[in-house]
Amino acid sequence: MEEKVLKDKLRLIEALFAGAATAGERDAAASALERIRKRLETSQQVDPPLEYHFSMLDMWSRRLFAALLRRYGIRPYRYSRQRHTTVMAKVSKRFVDETLWPEFQEMNRILRAYLDEITDRLITEDIYADDSEPEIRHELPGRTD
Repeated sequence: MEEKVLKDKLRLIEALFAGAATAGERDAAASALERIRKRLETSQQVDPPLEYHFSMLDMWSRRLFAALLRRYGIRPYRYSRQRHTTVMAKVSKRFVDETLWPEFQEMNRILRAYLDEITDRLITEDIYADDSEPEIRHELPGRTD
C-alpha cells in the first residue's frame, strides 16, 4: 500500500505544481515531487520491473496509456514490427496491478464515453439525424441455398 500512497502524493504535488503562482511554490512542489520519485525508485528495488507487453484496442487508448507511463517516469516503447497499438514497458508487477492498470482502465472508460458522446452528437447534428442501426437482411445476394 506504500506505493499507492506515494502515487497519490505524486498526483497532489503535480496539481500543486501546475497551480503554483510563485517561483517559491513551484520550487517546493518540484522538490517534493523529486523526493517522492526517489522513494518510488527505492520501492522498485523490492519489486523489480518486468517487461510488459500491453495491447491496446485503438490509438486513443495507446496514447492515453503511454502518457500515464511517462507521467510516472516510465519510458514506453515497442519493438520494430510490433503493431502501433502495442506498448512495451518495464514496470513492477505490483505497480501494474495496484496503480497503473486500474488507473488506465478508469481513464480509458471516461475517454471512450466522451468520444462516443461527441461522435454521436456530431453525426446526429451535422451529418444525419437518423443514427439507427442498419437493417439486417437474412440472405446474402447471389446465394441460392
